Amino acid sequence: MMVRVLTIMSMGPSLLITLREGLEISLVLAIIAGYLKKTDRSDRIPTMWLGAGLAGVSCILLGLAFDQVIGEFTGKWEQFIEGTLALTAAAVLTWMIFWMRGHARGMQSDLQQKIDTAIERAPWSLALVAFVAVAREGFETVLFLLGAESSGASGKAVLLGGFIGLLLSAVLGFAFYLGSERINLRSFFKWTGLLLILFAAGLFAKGIHEFREFFEFEASWYAAPMWQITRGPLAEGWTADFLSGLFGWSSDPERIRVAAYFAFLIPALWFFYREPSPQKPQTAALQEPVLHGDGRG
Repeated sequence: MMVRVLTIMSMGPSLLITLREGLEISLVLAIIAGYLKKTDRSDRIPTMWLGAGLAGVSCILLGLAFDQVIGEFTGKWEQFIEGTLALTAAAVLTWMIFWMRGHARGMQSDLQQKIDTAIERAPWSLALVAFVAVAREGFETVLFLLGAESSGASGKAVLLGGFIGLLLSAVLGFAFYLGSERINLRSFFKWTGLLLILFAAGLFAKGIHEFREFFEFEASWYAAPMWQITRGPLAEGWTADFLSGLFGWSSDPERIRVAAYFAFLIPALWFFYREPSPQKPQTAALQEPVLHGDGRG
């Protein structure tokens, strides 16, 4: 029973990642298919699925290749690879969160414009639009899943959690395609965005930790542990594994790791929840001077 609970908790990071990324993919495909159906071009939908399918296969093959290559490294180079992977995943994940926050409203009109342009050029161009849209999210997902695996979750837990997340995202995407109004996408992306920022902060701190070990900075004050917990659920067991995989928790983190976590987390949360400043209405400040009869302004 404990093994089952441990496996379920270890799936948390990968399930969250694929649920979020998979829903973005599902929304893109739902928008494309809905627009094709609305404009009496349903016969082009198989072309869309062709591009999406090729993108999915490409991402899977790329992920397997990366996982195989990374698994060959041991010792110091393993620390270097895991540190680089964690920092890269944190950077891309943060960029994705804020990009989606700023471009979500215009995504539908932008896709529709690309569809019209693609169909006018050549029939196969629609497959290219779907391929690029799915591949971008898919490659990000591969990077994040590799980051989740390097954070302590087992490969099996990452794959199982990722598969469940994709299934859930497909169901939500299909409901969106059918026009369901019960899905509050704004709240969904808001709360998953918060969790992903916490996950990215853990990845960033993990990357700093790996590079500290790689460069063997052991004798300085920042290498000393901030705290040490040796017993209880925060030190071992499924609770510690879940918090470690999703939020970057450690029972004995060094000071630089804790500092890096909050140095990333605090500004990221501030920018994420900061309301955009309202645009000032343009005033007719620059007006041509009114000429009087004597020719003076």
